[in-house]
Amino acid sequence: MKKIILASNNQGKIKEFNAMLSGIYQVVSMQDMQIEEAPEIGLTFVENALIKARNASMVSGLPALADDSGIVVDALGGRPGIYSARYANHHGDDKANTQKLLDEMAMVASRGARSARFWCAIVFVKHKHDPTPIIIQRGWEGEILREKMGDNGFGYDTIFYLPTHNCTSAELSSTEKNKISHRGRALSALLTILKKNQ
Repeated sequence: MKKIILASNNQGKIKEFNAMLSGIYQVVSMQDMQIEEAPEIGLTFVENALIKARNASMVSGLPALADDSGIVVDALGGRPGIYSARYANHHGDDKANTQKLLDEMAMVASRGARSARFWCAIVFVKHKHDPTPIIIQRGWEGEILREKMGDNGFGYDTIFYLPTHNCTSAELSSTEKNKISHRGRALSALLTILKKNQ
């Protein structure tokens, strides 16, 4: 089975990607190869994903898969956006990031004004200089709750309400989430392309 490096040290993402790529690729994490993450200096999800994928491929010598994702809140002008993982100034502190977002949304009363979406850009590069990377973007529409609900998932899942399912993304099973989430649908679209090119 072909090896691919996933350009992330986020344990939640690693778990999701491993489940979705099972049987297609042997996923190697950056942690497995002791590779440091590249600084995310891009201004868009796509730019950051490309930076991470090229860095992981360069250091590992393997094809690389990277995603950059976050939550985009309309009432906050799109924030936290690309800064979602470090919104409260501590990278990967889900509790602090979620609380900051709840605090900032406290004065937004109308349910219709609390619209938001998770956004994901996934990039695949065959090698570090790949001039034709595969780039897929998908969104997942929802609303920001006033309090946390659910125990599954990670990041902002506990406050991301899905009107279509009458629950938060943290109340979905991992299988259901992987089918309908921004990341799940982006990866599914990418896998369709990769299978054709094998």
